[in-house]
Formats: sequence, structure tokens, C-alpha cells
Amino acid sequence: MSVQVSELINSPIRCGCGKTHFCGIRSIVVEPGALKRLPSLVSGYRHILAAADNNTWPLCGGRVSALLGARLEKRLIFQREGMLVPNEEAIRELEDALTPQTDLIIGIGSGVINDLCKYVSFQHGLDYAVIATAPSMDGYASSGAAMIIRGMKVTYTTRPPRMIIADTDVLCAAPMDMIRSGYGDIIGKYSSLNDWQLSRLINSEYLCPEIYKLVMDTTDEIRSSAPRLVRREPEAVAQLTNALILIGITLSLVGTTRPGSGSEHHLSHYFEITGLIRGEPHFLHGTDVGYSTVVTARMRRRITALSVPEFRPLTEARREAAWDRIYGRYADGIRSLQRHAGFYETDWQQRYRMHWDEIRALLQSCPSPEQTEQMLADVGFEKDAFVRLYGERKIRDGMFFGKDLKERFSVLWPYYELFSGEWNDA
Repeated sequence: MSVQVSELINSPIRCGCGKTHFCGIRSIVVEPGALKRLPSLVSGYRHILAAADNNTWPLCGGRVSALLGARLEKRLIFQREGMLVPNEEAIRELEDALTPQTDLIIGIGSGVINDLCKYVSFQHGLDYAVIATAPSMDGYASSGAAMIIRGMKVTYTTRPPRMIIADTDVLCAAPMDMIRSGYGDIIGKYSSLNDWQLSRLINSEYLCPEIYKLVMDTTDEIRSSAPRLVRREPEAVAQLTNALILIGITLSLVGTTRPGSGSEHHLSHYFEITGLIRGEPHFLHGTDVGYSTVVTARMRRRITALSVPEFRPLTEARREAAWDRIYGRYADGIRSLQRHAGFYETDWQQRYRMHWDEIRALLQSCPSPEQTEQMLADVGFEKDAFVRLYGERKIRDGMFFGKDLKERFSVLWPYYELFSGEWNDA
């Protein structure tokens, strides 16, 4: 990787975009045997709470306990039959494990453990460190904590962890579907970066060219590492882990999730939320992101096929009815969110007409559906698994209404304006 993650943390970066970026992570260790450095990294703490779940604790929890010794004041192992959900129940469980003396929370795990510990540590003014157990997602270094609150996915701005410890001996032993998930999360950056450019064009949104290039170059590097990831080569797993951490750092540097999250993430959140609402299964986050990147590539292709835009959006009544069916008792939360965002009151069509040729050229610069499918196939994504799990109807609903879970402009909005009139509830 051309830029080392250590170059991006713990000191101000005066950028060519005119802003000064900063990420307050103190230490990042990605190497074989990294756990051995834990005692020295946490030498200033005396009352540590370690949090894991019943899947991640067996991976290295015992070693962490032995390394921390008397400084480990308490441990919490979330016991769940299925996936741990970062909701109100889990928050209370973690808060109940705190003591008045707790001075550091260490999360042992990946996405959900990271978000829970990040959120609770921020709310209580505590430092936080994470021991990564899988290269499965890009949230390790970000300042955002993605939580499920009142059934809705809400990303809170918190702080990045003080330390990230990623022992490649542990990471290489992670299930292959978690390695694929991390790879899929990275491949999704082609979509998110394209959405960032689109919003700059349509909304004059801030975009840092240097961060944009850094994320694009990193994505290209990981794309080329697919065969080595399949073989679980330690150097490739370390490269993927560093890339995932780097992406999280860029989110902290620019103060927005734009470098790493766009329409493909909005769809992944939709599949997760609707799965939780209905008690239906969903893929790992990064796996959903990878498959959703194919979906957004198809959407871009359909938009660019129009030499002149013809807008056919749904009526408000039909949209409201769709929200009620898809989101059930949480539909009012969607209504409130979108009233606050004001997107449905914005005259998008005029903006699209004004920039139509530029929009088409920009969307065409993103990898095609076929190229994206091949990237995923390179690490063993099964092409038809996405439709088998979710079905055509659920995917189609997401294409038109997944955007409503966020206050964020992406390619999902012009697609809605152009094609939602053909949607039906059958």
C-alpha cells in the first residue's frame, strides 16, 4: 500500500483541498503476533473492561485475559444464538458492566462489537481500543457507530478508537465469508466514490480530491489481491486489513462517511433493517455491500442509456403506502427522517436536466455490472446467492425505497425520479 496508515493518524494533515484533517487514533498494529504488544499499548490503564461475544471470545479472549492480568477488571461476553444486534438491549448490557473505576473498554470482535463499544465509550467519556478478529468491514477506524435504535439504523458521530490491534495470525483464521465480506466492503468504494462525485456535481457537496484518490488507489490495490486472499496469504490478509482501517481513517479525516459509503451501503442497510423487522436472514454487512454494488452498477447503466431524461416518479400516496408495507411500524420514522431531509421537496429534475450529459459521463466511469460481478467472483461470491436469499421483489423494493433510510444523496435518487413510476406492489 503506497500510504501507510501510521502516516494518517495522530497529527494534523494540511491538505491541498484547503482543510486540515485529523484522526486521533494513537496506535495501529497490524502484524503477526500483534497481541503480544497489548500490555505495552495499554500500560496507562488499570481498570479495563473487555467486551466480546460468544463467537469472538474463543478466538483470543483467553490470551487477552492472560496478557492484561490484574488490569482486566471485568469481562462481558454477549450470549446470543444468532447475530448480536447493536440495539438498546446490548447498550444496556454493556453499560451495566461498567464500574466507576473503568478507564478503558477493549472490544474483541469486528463490526457490531466495535460499534457498541465505540458508542458506549463515547457516551461515558471513556477511551476505547479494539482487537480485530476478522478483516470483515471498514468501521474499525471510523468515528461513526452504526446502531439499531427503535428499529432504525442510526450512525452516531463518536470518536475513533485510541488503538487498533490486528493480529494477522487471528485474522487469517477468520471464516472465509468474513474475509469475502471485507473484500466486498472495499469493492463497494467504486460505487460510494461515484456517488460522492455525483453529489458534488448536483449539490456542490464538498469533496477532497486527495482523499478521493487515496480511497480509489486503495480499492484498486485490493481488487488485484483477490487470488491471494482466496489462498489466505498472510500478506494479502494484512493488506486487506490495512485497507479497511485506512478507509475508516478517511471517514474521520473528512468528517463524513462519503469516501466509504454511498448507494451500495444504503441498500445493505435496507436489507439488514428489513431483515430485523421481519425476522428474515441477511448477509454480513460487507457481503451485502458487494452484492449491492452490482445492483447500483445496473442502475447506473439504465440511467446512462437515456439520452434525454424522462421523469416518472411515484405519487406521494403510493410512496407512503410502500413505506407502510416495507417498514411496518417503523414507517413513521422514515416519514420523519425524510421530512427533515427535505429531499422529496427538492426540485431534482431541474438539476438533472441541467447536468444530464455530465451525469451520464460520470455514471459511465464506474465499473460495469459485469466487471463488478467478476471482482466478486474472484473471491468466491456466488452470483445467484443474493437473489436466492432476498428474492426479486425485496431487491426491487430496495432499489426504490432503500434510500429513505438515510439523509444522503446518491444515484438512488435520480433512479427513483426516472423509474419509480413503473414500480408496483405485486
